Amino acid sequence: MMNGLGEISATLADIAAQLGGDVLGDAETRILQVATLASAGEGQIAFLANRKYRSQLATTKASAVILGPDAADGFAGPRIVTENPYAYYARVASLLNPVAVMAGGVHASAVLESPVPASVFVGPHVVIGKDVSIGENCRIYSGCVIGDGVMLGEDSTLYPNVSIYEACRIGRRAILHSGVVIGADGFGFAPDGKHWVKIPQIGAVVIGDDVEIGANTTVDRGALDDTVIGEGCKIDNLVMIGHNCNIGPFSVIAGCTGMAGSTTLGEHCILGGATMISGHLSLAPNTTISGASTVMRSIVEPGGVYASVFPLDSYEHWMRNASHIRRLSKLADRVSELEKQLKEKYLGD
Repeated sequence: MMNGLGEISATLADIAAQLGGDVLGDAETRILQVATLASAGEGQIAFLANRKYRSQLATTKASAVILGPDAADGFAGPRIVTENPYAYYARVASLLNPVAVMAGGVHASAVLESPVPASVFVGPHVVIGKDVSIGENCRIYSGCVIGDGVMLGEDSTLYPNVSIYEACRIGRRAILHSGVVIGADGFGFAPDGKHWVKIPQIGAVVIGDDVEIGANTTVDRGALDDTVIGEGCKIDNLVMIGHNCNIGPFSVIAGCTGMAGSTTLGEHCILGGATMISGHLSLAPNTTISGASTVMRSIVEPGGVYASVFPLDSYEHWMRNASHIRRLSKLADRVSELEKQLKEKYLGD
C-alpha cells in the first residue's frame, strides 16, 4: 500500500476488502489521506456523518466519500456506503496513518531496576522500579516513571512524563498521554480539631485493556479498595478521577470532568466536558450527562440523558434570574401558606 513517495495509499477496493462496506463508482480510485468535505482535494476521502453538512456533497472536491445508505445518492463520484460512516472514517484514518513502529531498545540514560523484553522501547531518562512487569512491544517515552510492582500490559504506549505509582496494574494496549498520573494519593484526611490527619491510601489503580487516557489526567489510588477503570474506556485530557471510583467498561469521559471519590459508573456511560460528580454516587449503565452538568444524586434508571446547566445569557438577565433563585425558598413558603389559607377558606376543617 506504499506509493512512490513512501506514503501509504489504498484503492477503494483495498479499503473495502479490509473494512467492509459497499463501493459505488470506480473501485480503483486511489486514496492517500482523509479530510473533511470542505477541505478535501484530489487523493483524499471525506465522510458525511452529520446531515447538516449534506449540502457540501455538491461542492466537495474529495476523490471519494464515505456515507450512509440514506445519503448514498447524494454524491455522484466514487463512494463507500456503510451503516456507520463516522466509525468507518476512523478506521480508514488508522489504515492510512498507522502508528510508527519503534524498534526495541533501552536508552543509555534510562534507569531500570527490572528487566524488560527486548521488544520494548525505553526512551531517555525513564525510571523503572523493582518487581515491574512490562509486556511485549510496549513504548515508554522519555521521562516516564514506573513505580515498584507495576504491571503494564503488552502493546501499551506511555508518552513523555507519565507517572505510574507503585503496585498499579494496567492492561494491554493502553495509551497514556503526556503528564498522566496513575496512582497518586487520594484526597483522604480525617479531622482532628483544627488539624487534618492524613489517611494512608493503601489501595491501587487497576485499568483494563484498550483504555486511552488523555494528557494531564489524574487517577487516584484507592484508600482501601482499588480504583478501577474498566476495559475500553476513553478518558480525555485534564480529567480528575478520585479514589475508589469504579468506571464501567466502554465509558467515555470528556475533558475537565471531575469525579469525587467512590463514584461508580455503569457500563457505557458518557460524560460531557466539565461534568462534576459528587462523591459516593452511582450512575446506571448507558447514562449520558451533558457538558458542564453537576451531578449531586445517583441515577438508577439506565439509558437516560441528563443536563443541569443554565443556558448562556446576558449578564443583566443572569443576575436578575439569580436574584429570583435566591428567593425561591421564601416564595415556596408563601405559596404553601396561601394554599393552606385557601384550603381552610373553601374546604373548611
